[in-house]
Amino acid sequence: MKLIFASFLLISITVSCSNEKAGNPESAKQQSSIEIAKIKSTGDSIVAQSILAHGGDLYASANYQFTFRNKIYTFKNSPNHFAYSRLDKTDSLKIFDKMDNDSFERIVNETTIDLSEEEQSKYRESINSVVYFATLPYKLNDAAVFKKWIGTTTIKDTVYNVIEVSFSEEGGGEDHDDLFYYWFNVNTNTLDYLAYQYATNGGGVRFRAAYNRSVVDGIVFQDYINYEVAVGTALSEIPALYMQDSLKELSRIKTEAVKSLK
Repeated sequence: MKLIFASFLLISITVSCSNEKAGNPESAKQQSSIEIAKIKSTGDSIVAQSILAHGGDLYASANYQFTFRNKIYTFKNSPNHFAYSRLDKTDSLKIFDKMDNDSFERIVNETTIDLSEEEQSKYRESINSVVYFATLPYKLNDAAVFKKWIGTTTIKDTVYNVIEVSFSEEGGGEDHDDLFYYWFNVNTNTLDYLAYQYATNGGGVRFRAAYNRSVVDGIVFQDYINYEVAVGTALSEIPALYMQDSLKELSRIKTEAVKSLK
C-alpha cells in the first residue's frame, strides 16, 4: 500500500511540473527542479510537494528580511552557502549578530565582542531556530532530517498527510532529540499544522496552527497560533484535543514586515 501511495505521489509531482511548463515556462523553470533524486520514501515525496507549494526552488537563492518579536532578521541562501543575521536595537544599544556556514560574529554598538564557543553555539541555535520555522517546510529537505509517513487524518473536515520528523545527531543541531509531526493538506500541499516535543528546560509539547498566509516574491510566509500541550501527550493525539478546544493558547508566532532583498 505504501509503495503504491509513494508511486502516486511521485507521478503527481511529475504531472504538476508538466502543467507548470505548459502554463508558465518561467515558473516551471524556477519550481520544477526540486531534488527529486532525494525522494526515497512517501515522506520525502509529500514534503517535496509541500516545498513546491510554498516556493520551490526559489528557496535556494532566497534573500529576505523580516521582523520577529521586535528583532530584524535576514537570511540569504545559495546552493552551498547561507548567511543569517539578527539586529536587536534600542535607543542606546545595538546588537548585531551574523553567521554563515562556518562563522559567527556579534557586534555591540559597532564593537566586535569575543565570545566563547558555547556562547556562539547558543546564539547560532537561537537565530537558526527562528529562520527554520519562518522558512518551513524548506528546511525539512536537509540531510539530517528523517521523514516518516504516518498516514492520513482529518482536521476540521480537511484531510491531511501526517509526517513524523526526527533528526540525526550529526547535523541535527543541539536539539536533535526533538520529535516533530507535520500535517500537510492533501488538496493544497500546504503545511497547516505542526507539533513537537522537546527536552530542554524540563521538556514540553507544543502545537501550532498556521494562519495569515501570504506570498512574498514567490515564497509563502505564514504565522502560527502556538498552543501548550500537556507533557506526555502523544503528538498523534493533539489534533483531537485541538478540535475539542482543549488546548491553551500561549502566543502568536508572527513573521512580520517580510520583504525580499533581491
